[in-house]
Amino acid sequence: MSKLCSGRVVIVTGAARGIGRAHALAFAAEGGHVVVNDYGVGLDGSGASSGPADDVVAEIEAAGGSAVANTDDVASWDGAARLVETAVQTFGRLDVLVNNAGFLRDRMLVTMAEEEWDAVVRVHLKGHFATVHHAAAHWRAAAKSGTLPDARVINTSSGAGLLGSVGQGNYSAAKAGIVGLTLVASAELARYGVTVNAIAPAARTRMTEQTFASTMAAPDGGFDAMAPENVSPLVVWLGSAESRDVTGRVFEVDGGRICLTEGWRPGPTATKSARWSPAELTPVVKGLMAQANPPLPVYGTS
Repeated sequence: MSKLCSGRVVIVTGAARGIGRAHALAFAAEGGHVVVNDYGVGLDGSGASSGPADDVVAEIEAAGGSAVANTDDVASWDGAARLVETAVQTFGRLDVLVNNAGFLRDRMLVTMAEEEWDAVVRVHLKGHFATVHHAAAHWRAAAKSGTLPDARVINTSSGAGLLGSVGQGNYSAAKAGIVGLTLVASAELARYGVTVNAIAPAARTRMTEQTFASTMAAPDGGFDAMAPENVSPLVVWLGSAESRDVTGRVFEVDGGRICLTEGWRPGPTATKSARWSPAELTPVVKGLMAQANPPLPVYGTS
């Protein structure tokens, strides 16, 4: 029986642990050739090691799959280029890019250092842009040579990017930026046969062990709703040929739940045929707010 991603070449960033590892294993199980990218750093971005990526490659190969390790820093311009080159040189092409890599440096805004802001925005937001840029250049060249790709990008946002999260201003801003990047990339890359979507997952990983501390242990014999493996089936499907008509979308996914989110769109409106004056806007704005749906709470405020 043909597997969903048979022969497709897939890059997964941050693939040595947690959700990224689950993605890599799931793509390999569905017949994909997987580039297991991981810089091998700690939760705060410190240190580097090739061991974690090598371990996942060994796991895939032991199960009969096909994989290669890559330890480049995805937020490095040259590193992102080498990552794409690894896929092309090893497997002959690139079909799917899954951007997953990231780390945390949580702090309230009033105490957050500039370096803590820059480091998180760099790895999450620039790390997505750099890999998308180099993958897109590969696909554009293929399209111009007469071979239209059937390619996919799956980016990783977060509920923190959709709603905000107290103590995570850097992370929330980067993850919100990834949604914007996803929308632009989906519009710009469609001509090259590329779809671009994003997920906002919730699962038990190194990054969320404090958030989900009360659900760290799987229930005896029951469904482990916080297992990172629950996120991967949707990502594998988005990476397959079956998803070619889905682009520019953001999905929340956790446990057995998949939610297609609906982002910013015009709501209640007030108009007049002249410029508003500040003095008259109190009842106007209050009237608009009375007609609108209340915003969902920021994580950590309730």
